[in-house]
Amino acid sequence: MRTRTGQSLGSPARQGGRRRKAVSVAAAVAIGVMTLGALAPPAASDSAAPTGVAAGPDAVQRALNTLVRADGMPAALASVKDRNGRTRTYTAGVGDLAAGSKVPRDGQVRIGSNTKAFTAVVVLQLVGEGKIDLEAFVDTYLPGLVRGEGIDGRRITVRQLLQHTSGLPDYGVHLDDDEIRNRYFEPRELLDLALGHRADAAPGKTWGYSNTNYLLAGLIVQKVTGRPLAEEMDRRIIKRAGLRHTYFPAPGEMTLREPHPRGYHRNPADGPLRDFTEMDPSAGWAAGQLVSTNSDLNRFFAALLGGRLLPAAQLAEMRTTVPAGTSGLRYGLGLTSRPLSCGGVYWGHGGDIAGYETRGGVTDDGRAANVAVTSIPTDGSAARHVNDAVDRALCG
Repeated sequence: MRTRTGQSLGSPARQGGRRRKAVSVAAAVAIGVMTLGALAPPAASDSAAPTGVAAGPDAVQRALNTLVRADGMPAALASVKDRNGRTRTYTAGVGDLAAGSKVPRDGQVRIGSNTKAFTAVVVLQLVGEGKIDLEAFVDTYLPGLVRGEGIDGRRITVRQLLQHTSGLPDYGVHLDDDEIRNRYFEPRELLDLALGHRADAAPGKTWGYSNTNYLLAGLIVQKVTGRPLAEEMDRRIIKRAGLRHTYFPAPGEMTLREPHPRGYHRNPADGPLRDFTEMDPSAGWAAGQLVSTNSDLNRFFAALLGGRLLPAAQLAEMRTTVPAGTSGLRYGLGLTSRPLSCGGVYWGHGGDIAGYETRGGVTDDGRAANVAVTSIPTDGSAARHVNDAVDRALCG
C-alpha cells in the first residue's frame, strides 16, 4: 500500500522498478530513533545459514547478506521450497537493532498488499458460488455508495476493481505514515477519503494501482455474505489452506502474535531508521492488513495455483493478466506474474507496509520462494536486490 510520505515500494508498479512516492498500509510516530551505523548487523555466520544446509552460503544466503551489508536492511528472511518439496529457511542481519538479537527463523511479518490476493480469492470463490458477477457493476452490491468527480459505481465492474482498471483514486496516497500509526480507520472513512478526489481515469481505460479498489472489494464481500471480511478470509482461506501463522489483526491489535523481527521505517526517505513494529494496520484493511510468514505465503500461493482454493474457471480468470509497469510485470485479478531469469514466470503479489517488505511467489512446476526485509528499501538498487533474491531462490 502507498501513503503520502512513505517510500513507494508496495505496488506491483514499484516491483517493476518504477519509482513511486509513498507506500505502507499504516505507519507511525517513531517510538525510537536509530541508524544502522549505530548498531550494524553482524556478519553472516552459521546463525544466518539455511536450516539443514552445510556451512558456506548459497546463492539465496548471499542475496540476503547483500541486502543487509550493502543495502542497509536490518534483517532479511527467506523461505524456499524446491520442486521436490524440500524447504529451506534463511536469515541475515539482526531481529532487533537495539538488542542485537537473532532473527527468528520464518518469523511473522506484516505482509501489506499480499492481502489483496487473499481478498481476490474470497471474491472469486463467491463468483464460483454464483453470489458475485465479475461483470456486474459496483452499484449492484453497494447501491449509491460510489460517487464523486468522474466516479460512478454504475460504470465500474467488479473485474475492474480486482484488476486495478477502475480509474479510482488511491486513498493511500492521502494518508501520512506518521499520523496514522495509532489511529483506527473504519473502511467507510477510507472510502470517503478516496471519493473526495477526482478519478484518475475512466473505467477500463488504463491500469493504475489503487488500494481503493480492494477496499470496495472487501465491502462487497461483507455485503454479499453478511459477515466480516476477516471472518470470511479466515474460514475460506487461512483454515482451508492450513496457514497456521497467518491472521487478520483484530481492531486495536498493534503487536505481532508470534516471534518476529522488528520492523523499521525511514520517513523521510533519507531520515534515520525508526522502530515501527507496533502500529494499527487498519488503514490497510482489505488492501493490506494481514500478518503472515514467508512459509505460509509459499503455502498460500501453492494452494492457490494448485487449484485447491478456487474452481478452475475462477483461477483462470485470476491468471488473466494485463501489463503493469515495467520489467515484464503483469497483473491479473489480485495476482501478478513476473519473468524469471531462468525462463518462465512466477505468480504472487508482494507487499509493503511501514517496517516490512515482502516479495515472492510460486511457479507452475511447484517451486516457491518468499523473501522479507525489515525496512522498505528507499532506493531502486535495494528494491531490485529483493526481487533478485526471489529470482535466485526460484532459479537455483
